[in-house]
Amino acid sequence: MKKRGIRAKLERVLSDLGCHDRELSVLFTDDRRIAQLNARYRGKEGPTNVLSFPMFDFSAPAEKPAEIETSLLGDVVISVDTAQREAEESGEPFEQTVDRLLIHGILHLLGHDHVDSEEQAVMMEREEERLLALLEMPKVPKKS
Repeated sequence: MKKRGIRAKLERVLSDLGCHDRELSVLFTDDRRIAQLNARYRGKEGPTNVLSFPMFDFSAPAEKPAEIETSLLGDVVISVDTAQREAEESGEPFEQTVDRLLIHGILHLLGHDHVDSEEQAVMMEREEERLLALLEMPKVPKKS
């Protein structure tokens, strides 16, 4: 995983999602640390592959006064240990697994969910696949 490559991919995904002017914090960590975060913030035991901490609650009515608006979308935390295991189990390249987890985390930051209904889960999975395909397409240079 190269920092520059990840940054370029994130910029491409955020731009496609209409969030080109948003900031994102990403933390790559291990199973021990993500398990601590999972317990503290979700009340769930053990490690998980990705956690998202949005700055906004997209399901709530707009309650933020304009003077405290921020360009920060939120935080995405990925367990490299879990990502490696998932890649090995699925036969997916590690880099693609990380891309998938980053996209999954970003979609959660934007209010997507896969827990409340099967329909939402299918929609989120389709969007993940679309964005993964976008990352595989060659980038077309902008015309001046």
